Amino acid sequence: MDHLVTSGTFSLDGSTWEVDNNVWLIGDDREVYVIDAAHDAEAVLAAVGGRRLLGIICTHGHDDHINAAPEVADRTGAPILLHPDDRVLWEMRHPDRRPDGPLADGDILTVAGTELRVLHTPGHSPGAVCLYAPGLGTVFSGDTLFRGGPGATGRSYSSFPTIIDSVRDRLLTLPPETVVRTGHGDPTTVGDEAPQLEEWIARGH
Repeated sequence: MDHLVTSGTFSLDGSTWEVDNNVWLIGDDREVYVIDAAHDAEAVLAAVGGRRLLGIICTHGHDDHINAAPEVADRTGAPILLHPDDRVLWEMRHPDRRPDGPLADGDILTVAGTELRVLHTPGHSPGAVCLYAPGLGTVFSGDTLFRGGPGATGRSYSSFPTIIDSVRDRLLTLPPETVVRTGHGDPTTVGDEAPQLEEWIARGH
């Protein structure tokens, strides 16, 4: 497992924010998947190195998570994988370039003997997914769950009740020691976040 942080902007609903994104690479010295090719294609390609890139997995379609994906794909031949429910967000950023394949709940992607199970976790966006790697004891949560709460839902195509359902039913049911590797910021664990669920619901955001 490799990790890099890239910096750029996130734009939606007419506003733009400066953001730092986590990019995760899962594999060995021969093959690898990239989770969220954000901002800096050169940095992502350098992290891949000479390994075969099996695919670029998009946890969701917000532009800060997908903006470098086409360049990385074009330079490696790797497919871009996105849940179809986020195509509307993808097309805001890349109207002339389609993803290469769909992600669906229950899909299993395998790299270097490690299984990544696709969990459809809508709420932050309609097609948001998380990638659960039971063999690594970790879940890659994108922007669905962070240290201290669920992802933001105050923008277009998002829903607070929906993300609460996703977090409660799909993520907080994982073993408590599962490490949550997020799309931004520091990791956490399922056990650290689960006791806060009712507080999040009471806050309503």
